[in-house]
Amino acid sequence: MYQDYSQFLQWMQHTIHAQENRIASLEQTIQKLLEEVKQLKDKPSINVEKIEYKFDQLKVENLDGTLNVGLNPSDLAGIEDFAVQNQPVNIPPSPKDQMQRSIKIEESLYRYLETDLPAIFEETQKRLNVQLDESYLSFIKQDIIKQLPTRIDYHLKSNANKERAGENQDAEVTILELLKKEIQNGIVVFINNLPDNVKGMKPQ
Repeated sequence: MYQDYSQFLQWMQHTIHAQENRIASLEQTIQKLLEEVKQLKDKPSINVEKIEYKFDQLKVENLDGTLNVGLNPSDLAGIEDFAVQNQPVNIPPSPKDQMQRSIKIEESLYRYLETDLPAIFEETQKRLNVQLDESYLSFIKQDIIKQLPTRIDYHLKSNANKERAGENQDAEVTILELLKKEIQNGIVVFINNLPDNVKGMKPQ
């Protein structure tokens, strides 16, 4: 009973810490957006005075091309892709979409840490022929949780260019797999760099 209560408290502490990291990341994003809005407001507005056309002075010899009526920058937000000189151009995800992706990826990684991390920790110890106590697993988990927002943001930005070029249609899955590999490699590096007296080498 005591052990279950202790594990529950530890889980609650991890969850609260993860949420604090998430809130800090969201606050940074909101601050950046507020700064961008302020910069846009500070820009001088363009005022176009009355324009008069003297059609009797115009001479048109050849009229061809395409006229697009009613297309303005605010309309572009809903356009998934369009063609320029017969080449498809993908619109990058909006900040709102990026934020939703970030939250979705982070939630998937929390589940991954809860379900898979203990087994990865055990498997890595066997592979490296070391034996560590459970406190190292808790430390590793906390360290990974701290780094998640930064690493997710990095990969989302890196993938934005590929998405613009139409190279990566499923960024969430790709980023999730990359981060899982980073976690697995990070555990190997961490254990390898521990002092020999801590590793508790198993007899061959």
